[in-house]
Amino acid sequence: MTAPSAPIHQDELKTLVGQAALQYVRPGEIVGVGTGSTVNKFIDALASMKGEIKGAVSSSVASTERLLALGIPVFDANAVERLGVYIDGADEIDGQGYMVKGGGAALTREKIVAALAQQFVCIADASKLVAHLGAFPLPVEVIPMAAGQITRRFADLGGHAQLRLKDGQPLVTDNGQHILDVHGLKITDPLAFESQVNQWPGVVTVGVFAHQKAQVCLLGTPEGVRTLTY
Repeated sequence: MTAPSAPIHQDELKTLVGQAALQYVRPGEIVGVGTGSTVNKFIDALASMKGEIKGAVSSSVASTERLLALGIPVFDANAVERLGVYIDGADEIDGQGYMVKGGGAALTREKIVAALAQQFVCIADASKLVAHLGAFPLPVEVIPMAAGQITRRFADLGGHAQLRLKDGQPLVTDNGQHILDVHGLKITDPLAFESQVNQWPGVVTVGVFAHQKAQVCLLGTPEGVRTLTY
């Protein structure tokens, strides 16, 4: 009798989807690269074809450093008119390709790079697939002087916003701003919600990616990589 195979560890799932994303990278192009532990697996895989691409546009200082360390040129977003593909992870993704992002504090730059791309490919493990967005605390990058009033606005929507800390002090993003993590939301209309919150004075970026949604999700499952298209 064959012994049951051992379950695939989450880290192995991240490696699988990172490698699977290479099929969406076209030779001769500049690739949009996101931020986070799953994207790090993609960056490591991308090194295998660095001679075939022009380079990357990165969404964070951390990803830029990793790309450069592997010999992959990094372009400023202002120097690029368009990208064929942007590859990034998600904290949550629903059945329409709408996402919550920002657990790694890079949501603003991620949204900027995503807006340059013709296609957004999300790479994630199966635990990130949800019926409705909001169980994961929603990251919102804010100008510090507006944090109090934005916290009160979320309270009016039934959410509880907390300032994200690092080493006991407010976390400072690559853009020099702070992040509120909002608990207790159920986001049933991501497009409308994103548009609404983005209008609040002092909000730099809300971590709902609906206007910059994914067209493809490579989902790591115990059975292998599952491709979802939207």
